Amino acid sequence: MKLTALLVCVFGVTTGEFVVAGILPAVAGDLDVSIPAAGLLVTAYALGMIVGGPLLTAITAGRPRKPLILGLLGVAVAGNLLSSIAPGYGVLFAARIVTASVTSTFFANAIVIATTSAPPGKKASTVAKLAFGMNLAMILGAPLGTWIGDAFGWRTTFAAITACCATGLLLVARFVPADQPGVRGRALGEFSVFRDRDLLLAIAITAVANVGLLMVFTYLAPLLTGPANFAATAVAPMLLVYGVGATFGNLVGGRLADRALLPSQLGALALLVVLLVALRLSPTAILTGVLVFAIGAVGFSVIPGMQARVLTTAAAAPTLAIAVNASAYQVAAAFAGWLGGRVVAGPGLPAIYLAAAATTVVGLALTGLASAREAAYR
Repeated sequence: MKLTALLVCVFGVTTGEFVVAGILPAVAGDLDVSIPAAGLLVTAYALGMIVGGPLLTAITAGRPRKPLILGLLGVAVAGNLLSSIAPGYGVLFAARIVTASVTSTFFANAIVIATTSAPPGKKASTVAKLAFGMNLAMILGAPLGTWIGDAFGWRTTFAAITACCATGLLLVARFVPADQPGVRGRALGEFSVFRDRDLLLAIAITAVANVGLLMVFTYLAPLLTGPANFAATAVAPMLLVYGVGATFGNLVGGRLADRALLPSQLGALALLVVLLVALRLSPTAILTGVLVFAIGAVGFSVIPGMQARVLTTAAAAPTLAIAVNASAYQVAAAFAGWLGGRVVAGPGLPAIYLAAAATTVVGLALTGLASAREAAYR
């Protein structure tokens, strides 16, 4: 039940992050701001995670994990509640930043709590089970939140997310043991862990290897309705196909990483490069659908291993390292959006696939370097 309680929290918090894209027009119309201004709410959340996550995690180093995670969830509940009743754009913007600032620290502590009781050699698959909440947020939470917003208004969407996070808080209070083992130290001492080159390399892999996948996901709708000639009504089902693939890949990837972490990551990234090029050349709608599923599956299969690698290389300060790793993923997402925009403005939309493949090759090279360093230690 401990893992289930944490999974409910992950689902609620992550849905709060993803759902804004689906209710963006409604938020803009109701608050009388432009679509680009409303889009900054997404940027605000990413910045809150990038900056706030590592700082808050370092500041809270040494705190007992259960009271800390309950406090973080309390802030998430308050932030989403404030979002639901925000009288104007400024308050909503501030509420998003506040909510985002605790997200990375919550995820980091949740992962450490979940993996401290995992059997030997099962850290990656345990992370995958917890990350299943993120997958559910993508394929169920965000569409459901969008539907609620369309039917009852965007404020009701945030009210529903508040209720979900509050439910998760109660489950954590009931089922997560009070005494959570883990390394505890002072804030400045925790930062010394980043002297480890293997940890820095693991975080760099997260920041670089995910850019290509996130670039394609960011521009998937125009890629489908443009070069692939899909109808606009097919975008939502294809996003579902992608999400189902991501869920499958996440669970399988966790098991593969438990058996052979870096070799499985190398194989997955190499296959992802091939799939991205194949999607650029796909001649039929059916093959495109299969490739979208495969890219979601293979792309997300590396996530549990990336988290497990950070945990392995940061035994002295795992919580801070995971929080920084989450920030690295947000940096990858932000850079993917920017780079994709430059590609669209330059070579054109179809070149997104090749640019994504090229950035994935860089991530593959970094993973190869990490594998070579590990082999040299033996």
